[in-house]
Amino acid sequence: MPAKSKAQQKAAGAALSAKRGETKMSDLQGASKSMVKSMSEKELHDMAATRRKGKPEHASKSD
Repeated sequence: MPAKSKAQQKAAGAALSAKRGETKMSDLQGASKSMVKSMSEKELHDMAATRRKGKPEHASKSD
């Protein structure tokens, strides 16, 4: 599942880092905390690897 915005892509990258043990869980904020618990490492990798070009900074509420 590709990220819909740059913010979502960044949060997935932070969550992936924590899941791999490279970042402390206490350093995470907001959506990235819940992503660690609810998504697999592969799902996080797929979302974090999304190309940023052409993505909005934040997804609209209707998405």
